[in-house]
Amino acid sequence: MTNKDIGKYGEQLAKEFLMKNKFKILECNFHYSKMAEIDIIAEKNNILHFVEVKTRSSNFFGTPLEAIDKRKLSSIFSAANFYIQQHKNKYDKFQIDAIGIVLKKDNLPEIKFLENISL
Repeated sequence: MTNKDIGKYGEQLAKEFLMKNKFKILECNFHYSKMAEIDIIAEKNNILHFVEVKTRSSNFFGTPLEAIDKRKLSSIFSAANFYIQQHKNKYDKFQIDAIGIVLKKDNLPEIKFLENISL
């Protein structure tokens, strides 16, 4: 599998994880600019969730969640603010979440979900 394939597969696993946990998926791969993309936008309990998904085939070079740096969070916040401006008064709150996925050799993914992360 290429890195692009791993990323797409991870996003599919993340969507399934969120839906299983009663999130409603609103959008996927929302582009604000060339530099800012939100992997998944979901809603639960009238809270808007902007979800960054990172998938790795191993932890050899660090965990997937360690790959979310300050620069990446800043671009997610910019894209989230743009999205919120387009959907004013529709949601009570919003937050940035992250899902880290490691694809293990036994084909059982390890999924970690961090809610309400910030800079």
